[in-house]
Amino acid sequence: MADTGTGFDARELRNTMGQFCTGVVIATGCLDGEPAGFAAQSFTSLSLDPPLVGLAPGKTSTSWPKIRDSGSFCINVLGAHQKAICDVFAQSGIDKFAEFSWRPGVTGAPVLDGVIAYVECDLEAEHDAGDHTVAVGRIRDIRILDADAPPLLFFRGAYGRFAAF
Repeated sequence: MADTGTGFDARELRNTMGQFCTGVVIATGCLDGEPAGFAAQSFTSLSLDPPLVGLAPGKTSTSWPKIRDSGSFCINVLGAHQKAICDVFAQSGIDKFAEFSWRPGVTGAPVLDGVIAYVECDLEAEHDAGDHTVAVGRIRDIRILDADAPPLLFFRGAYGRFAAF
């Protein structure tokens, strides 16, 4: 991998950042009646007042422009039992919604059946961030659907679950 101009290369950066465990979400939106979505780890709470979250889609994403243009999105928090959903939404050029049930949320964005929680947002702002974009969403609706389910986690390049569950 290419040198980053900082004394370490992109592989070292990826390996170091892989030491940080993240949850896995599916970001969804609906533009002109057509759902779009992608798997992401780069999701975080930004502010309680006002209620804001951050999402960082890659600039090569073909789904993010559709979601962005819809003006709203839903973050679907995956449970440990939902790795198959993550695998499908990590792909490009397929109908990602063909094999999964969902319903439109208050923004019209898809809320996937079986997720442990969801966060629906209006797109507040978008900022350049190198090979990604940082999208700021203002929360419109939230719901915990299964407080007892363990989350799907990503750590050191692999998926897993929290040992306490």
